[in-house]
Order: sequence, then C-alpha cells, then structure tokens
Amino acid sequence: MLRAGLLAVLLALPTLSAWAQQGPGDVVVVEGDAIPEPLAARPGDAARGRAIVANRSVGLCLLCHSGPIPEERLQGTLAPSLAGAGARWSVGQLRLRIADGARLNPDTIMPPYYRTTGLHRVAKAFEGKTILTAEQVEDVVAYLATLKE
Repeated sequence: MLRAGLLAVLLALPTLSAWAQQGPGDVVVVEGDAIPEPLAARPGDAARGRAIVANRSVGLCLLCHSGPIPEERLQGTLAPSLAGAGARWSVGQLRLRIADGARLNPDTIMPPYYRTTGLHRVAKAFEGKTILTAEQVEDVVAYLATLKE
C-alpha cells in the first residue's frame, strides 16, 4: 500500500513541478536576461495590458515611466520611457523585467510585480501575494511588445 502511494506521488511529480512553476511569484526558468515561457496559460492581451499600464491604481507604471498614452497626464521621468520597449527587448526580456527586474539590477527601484519571496516591509495583508497576477504580467508584456517606436 505504501509503495503504491509512493509510486503515485512520483508519477505526479512532473505535474506538480509544472504547477509549482506557475504559482504566484515563482519564476523558475530564467535564461540569460529573459523568462522565455509565459507565466500564464492564456496569451496576453495588449489592450488589457495598456489599461494596466495606464491605471494608477494597478500597475502604477506611469508613476516612474512615461509612455505613448497621451490621455494620461503627469507621467514619470525616473525610469526609461516605455516608448519603443518592444523594439529594445524581446518578449522574454520584457517578462523578466516586469516579473522581477531586481534579477537584472539589484538596485532597481522597480517593484517585482510577480515575486513574493525575499521582500522587506510588506504589509501583512499583502504577504505572499504578487502585485500582478500571471495573466496581468502577460497582458503588460503583450502591450509593451507592441511598442516598436
């Protein structure tokens, strides 16, 4: 009986491993300066991504960045412009920069939008939670990938 149970667990490991890679904040496969595989099963939607970037309550992207979103006034100047992001970086590179830019620059002021570990001074209500969901990260990546100029 114990052997059968152990065998069942061992056979399920590939499935559990794949699920764990998709869990909140888990960025398992980083190749060079990119996350090559999507974080979500659903492809990102550029229109939803643009809405996240423009929304000052969700992504807060325009607090530091400027971008080709003319209806949003008072855009940031602390970080690079988002204009041309799709020409500067691949989809995988954009994904890593959004999910956890500190992997590339430990001194970045950009928050890790899809990481839950190794964070400091996190309010109790937000412990163990990502800023953006995997689907939202993919939406933002899809939008930024369209910005070629």
